[in-house]
Amino acid sequence: MTWLNIDLSLIAPALLAGALVLATHVPLGHEVLKRGIIFIDLAIAQIAALGVIAAIVFGGELAGWQIQLFAGLSAVVGALLIYWLEHRHQKNLEAIIGILFVLAASGGLILVSYAPHSDELLHDLLVGQILWVNSQQLLWIAALYIPLLMLWFSNKSKHPIFFYLIFSLAVTASVQLVGIYLVFASLILPALACRLIPQNNKRLLFAYGIGFLGYVLGLIASLLFDLPTGAIIVWTLLLACLLFHAFLKQRPNLLQ
Repeated sequence: MTWLNIDLSLIAPALLAGALVLATHVPLGHEVLKRGIIFIDLAIAQIAALGVIAAIVFGGELAGWQIQLFAGLSAVVGALLIYWLEHRHQKNLEAIIGILFVLAASGGLILVSYAPHSDELLHDLLVGQILWVNSQQLLWIAALYIPLLMLWFSNKSKHPIFFYLIFSLAVTASVQLVGIYLVFASLILPALACRLIPQNNKRLLFAYGIGFLGYVLGLIASLLFDLPTGAIIVWTLLLACLLFHAFLKQRPNLLQ
């Protein structure tokens, strides 16, 4: 495939999906770095994935909204557990979060062996199928993210419990849209690249730009070179961060 043969109608829904994920994950990523709980997203994402697998294995033929409900409840329970642990085991919180991730991941592997099309299900939860998102998925994701963003940027969101609840619901939806790997990369990489910029609004703006550039480059590379889309976007997000780092060296005034 060449530049001229890229199907824009295929890129557009995937790019919109990426923009929706970044809309919530960029500000949440900054909060994750601030709190020093880097692996919370992996743990909650894996708990949400465990909820999806459990719903499919034990629930049989469930409607899409029922699976979403099961996954959301699983993630909320996981987030509330981490919130409770934060106040009682602060010194060992990262280690405990890592243990929760391993338990959820191994539990998912056990359960997925009983699920139909288990290899495909596990692949979708890890890597996602961003190129094949449809308008119905995008609509319900937007319907969820808009109130979450409104709550996040309101004064009420300052309480830690709101962070955990918003985080769990956003990550649950994102995992089923783009996969666990891309959820982690979207949360951490743009936020990490902009962490030294002092002004909050400017920091968010540049982080959104970095994330969007990473998605654009990844989608183009995937179509041009027939590469796995979710996996290559993780790498192009890293490339966008490195490019921004080089840009910061030329514009040190941004760090003042």
